[in-house]
Amino acid sequence: MIELLSKYIPKNSVNLVKEILTNHPIHIKIVNNRVTKHGDFKRFKDGSLQITINNNLNEYQFLLTLIHEIAHFITYKQSKRVKPHGIEWKLNFQHLMLPFLQPTIYPEKLLPVIANYLKNPKASTGSDVNLTFALKQYDEMSGKSFIFELAHGSVFTFNNKAFKKGNKRRTRFECVEINSRKRYLFNQNAEVNLLKHDE
Repeated sequence: MIELLSKYIPKNSVNLVKEILTNHPIHIKIVNNRVTKHGDFKRFKDGSLQITINNNLNEYQFLLTLIHEIAHFITYKQSKRVKPHGIEWKLNFQHLMLPFLQPTIYPEKLLPVIANYLKNPKASTGSDVNLTFALKQYDEMSGKSFIFELAHGSVFTFNNKAFKKGNKRRTRFECVEINSRKRYLFNQNAEVNLLKHDE
């Protein structure tokens, strides 16, 4: 398993990951990209457990996602009935991530952003705008933009539909689908293809 994972994570993190998986063995499956999540921890009816992680993540996002999901697994082993992203998971995630927070594993620019996120980690790294933006800098150029980067009135495509960016409502942007004129709320970290700026 570690041989396969070593193709997806920073080279200097391999031994630390190997140590964790030796102490907490679990089946890990690398899968095609899913728009709604980077990874997950599953319990099947037959009692088997599995972690899945998207194959398109950059090595820093992949490592963070892997440790996030291993923290779910450890939390489940310790106390089966707790909130998925409750205090028990947060403490396990923080504890597991600490050894990885070093400049030989993560770029120095990323370290303070990850450290800040880990003070109170959320269910998804995507809910932390700064972390999402910082990690995206290490993606291969996809040509996509985050909605929060676009100017008001920009026209963009998402899932083969065209939208116009409107006002921000708390943490999301209200956008109008151009054909139907229906309004949709977009997470500010949604990745879209910019077509033009209207205003």
